[in-house]
Amino acid sequence: MNSAARLPYEAQLSEFRLTYSKAGSITSAVLVLAGVGLDYFTYPDRLFEFFMLRLAVVVPTIVVFVVLFTRFGLEKVRLLTMVWLLFPQAMIAWMIYQTEGVQSIYFVGLHLAMYAVGIILPISLAEGIVFGLVTLGLYVSACVFHSSGVGDGARLYANSLFVAFSAVASAVCTWFNEQARTKLFSLQHEAVLNNARLKETNETLAQVKGQLIQREKMAAIGTLSAGLLHELNNPVNYSLMAINMGLTLPSAKADGLMRESLNDAREGMDRVQSIVSDLKTFAYQKQGEDIQRPFLLDRAVRSAARLAGFDLKGVDVVVDMPQDTHVLGDEPAIIGVLINLLSNAGHAMRDANNQDPCIGVHAELYGARLRVTVRDNGQGIAPEHLGRVFDPFFTTRDVGAGLGLGLSVSYGIVQRHGSTLAVHSELGEWTEFSFDLARP
Repeated sequence: MNSAARLPYEAQLSEFRLTYSKAGSITSAVLVLAGVGLDYFTYPDRLFEFFMLRLAVVVPTIVVFVVLFTRFGLEKVRLLTMVWLLFPQAMIAWMIYQTEGVQSIYFVGLHLAMYAVGIILPISLAEGIVFGLVTLGLYVSACVFHSSGVGDGARLYANSLFVAFSAVASAVCTWFNEQARTKLFSLQHEAVLNNARLKETNETLAQVKGQLIQREKMAAIGTLSAGLLHELNNPVNYSLMAINMGLTLPSAKADGLMRESLNDAREGMDRVQSIVSDLKTFAYQKQGEDIQRPFLLDRAVRSAARLAGFDLKGVDVVVDMPQDTHVLGDEPAIIGVLINLLSNAGHAMRDANNQDPCIGVHAELYGARLRVTVRDNGQGIAPEHLGRVFDPFFTTRDVGAGLGLGLSVSYGIVQRHGSTLAVHSELGEWTEFSFDLARP
């Protein structure tokens, strides 16, 4: 396991040890008390003495159990686990010493404890070896210091070998368990990393897909515009010439209604001409050109407002710009961003049924850049949605009303210009988007 994964593994293992130590300590306390039944059938004359001895082990074990719920218990879980593990072993050794020594049946309890520790508790190989050696030492001491001695020593040697075998088996189990835990955590850690990479890849693919869709839309507009430009320009120019000639006629000058109608017609044709001019921006953008070119931001804002005119019906758009609005960037892309922001604002105010819908487009100098803000007095954005507005395919509109790609693509465009598309909002009051562009 590499060093980067080792730290979270140790943290997880500490929690794992803590959980098992809590369960093991309380289980040990219950089993020690339950051993009164063995005392009753094996050494009934020592029942009260052994019961008090068992209580003397259970009480500190419960104290350790309580301490394990504290911060100190989490930090010292390995030491505390070894402490409560040795309480029953010391008790059993004392019982062996007090009863029949090397002939005592209680030495079986030492084996049970070691097997349980090796199979269940998440202790290390070194801790397993120490536990086995201490258990063997306690047993040998209880037999050697017994009043009747050890006789010819054969029984002591045999029993000691059994205890040693159990200690070895327990230590081997702890080692295999440790290897299994390490392998399991490595797989979990790798799965988490792979999931994170997969999520990041999916988000990147979604953003790329959104940008491709947006580019296809712009390309479609460009193709359509290129085909219509020459077809529209000629009749528009003819119509404007005819209207202007009509306005010079004496009858038009004498008839106020006719003059007003011709002026309205000229205004309409001027608007058509402006829209055609705006579409030229998309129609004649060549692939591979240097997209970082100087352009006038106020002109881009006017173009965006005209192209988003359908969504801005009945909305007052107030533009506040400095005298010099030259910026450096990809003009068609920035117009696309502005169209998206203005259209979204128009939708928001239509949903809010605002009596005086208004969008303010403001620009101000910001060091060597020009900061642009688009603010509406619509329904605002809910706090739980504010952090997701730039996520691909996130939308609060009805199904079929939008793909939820506009702001995601706009964010990528602004980011490509060395800035960040930021959003601030107050629910039920207003929403503001802002970004900045380099000045040439």
